[in-house]
Amino acid sequence: MIQIADRQTVFMERARSRVADFQRLQAAGLICKDGDFFPSVHYPPITMYQPITQEELFAGYSVPEDGLLDIYAHIPFCRQRCIFCHYPVQLGERSAEKDQYLDALEKEMDIYMNVLGLQQIKARSVLVGGGTPSYLALDQIDRFLNSFVQRVDLSACRQFNYDVDPVTLIGAEGTERLRLMKSYGVNRLTIGVQSLNPSTLKLMNRHHGVEEALASIENAKSMGYQVNIEFIFGYPGQTLENWIEVIEQAVKLDVDEIQLYRLKIEAYGDFQGPIKRMTERQPDELPTVEETLMMKQLAIEILNENGYHENLRRVFTKERKQYSHYAHNQCCMLYDQVGFGLTAFSSLRDRFALNTQDFDEYYSKIAEGKLPLNRGILRTPEEQMRWAIVLPLKNRTVRKANYEKQTGVSLNKVFRNKIEKLKAFGLITEDEKEIGVTKLGAFFADEVAQQFHHPDYMPYPRDAYNHGLLYPYDDCEP
Repeated sequence: MIQIADRQTVFMERARSRVADFQRLQAAGLICKDGDFFPSVHYPPITMYQPITQEELFAGYSVPEDGLLDIYAHIPFCRQRCIFCHYPVQLGERSAEKDQYLDALEKEMDIYMNVLGLQQIKARSVLVGGGTPSYLALDQIDRFLNSFVQRVDLSACRQFNYDVDPVTLIGAEGTERLRLMKSYGVNRLTIGVQSLNPSTLKLMNRHHGVEEALASIENAKSMGYQVNIEFIFGYPGQTLENWIEVIEQAVKLDVDEIQLYRLKIEAYGDFQGPIKRMTERQPDELPTVEETLMMKQLAIEILNENGYHENLRRVFTKERKQYSHYAHNQCCMLYDQVGFGLTAFSSLRDRFALNTQDFDEYYSKIAEGKLPLNRGILRTPEEQMRWAIVLPLKNRTVRKANYEKQTGVSLNKVFRNKIEKLKAFGLITEDEKEIGVTKLGAFFADEVAQQFHHPDYMPYPRDAYNHGLLYPYDDCEP
């Protein structure tokens, strides 16, 4: 057991070693020259798709043999704009527009079921996100969930997730909201805590304080929910010291999951959040890339010391069974998933489509009886081969049997130059059943996964990387 006096020294040494790893891998070409990162959330990235029609998306498509789909529903309303947020939302009460949106959401689901020839959608897992999905009046949440379960068969659903805001879970109304969600089968909550430092919360423009965050966590736990809490690191005003204080407080809360996000300044979707303007006005407040990496490693050390280990990428749990089934099914198993609402996406075996990010277009298309699609892709066999390795490798492991089933190709016969280079740098491991990231590879999982991108879909241009052994534009052929 590390003595308390030596603990901080050991943790700081390990954090500095990650900076050394970063510099070594940056020189090799894995990480872009300015140290920025691009989250591997989809492949290809969502800004790189072409327009697609409803007819093109569903041509030749059939529901999986078991009839199961993972389901996402999006509620794009918030009390106020968080500085770090890169999503289009409507701000303030807007009760009438919330009702208008729920009308459209119901119609969108009906259109989708009609296209698929279903009376109900049979759910494997459900995630309701936003925005702030819990920022609906009690009668509106009741209406949404009631209409949702009429259209969605939850009999085989293993997990019903809801993203929530701390303020919506406190007081008498918060207690009723928790009870109401529970009555419809919601059993997992992700609470957007983001920080437990009052100054950081203020700089984020969060409308809750530390006490409200702590109260929301206790209320959710007391109602029997599986609780996941989120934190952002690398934020303006954060220091190694106050970040350590936040994580040390977090591990004492006895929640099931703790999730870490690195601040993204440049948007990776269609909407640029105000964080870019903030950092341009106050660049000295932003932690350096090196400090940000140290924050991540220090959090990992504290989490591990307290029994939390990375279970799904960026998510730390004490028990293997505690994780987002929706994220695992969509990103690791690559099961078919459908999405409803503004900016929602559907990932269907060998194709992908994204809904519009414009409210007016969303309403008008649904009024015409059409799905509110914006753009998408029908993947070629080669793009299918890339997709089937990028997301599972980023989030957990690539199972070779699954890969061959999804692509018709053996993983033992493709991308061998890339795989061998990554193994040589200690970033991935391979056996007869799977390929996975090492602890080092997990730390830089986004960049490791991007090694398998087609050159047309790299997150940064050629001259953004050093031309070393891991230069991502080399050895790109399968």
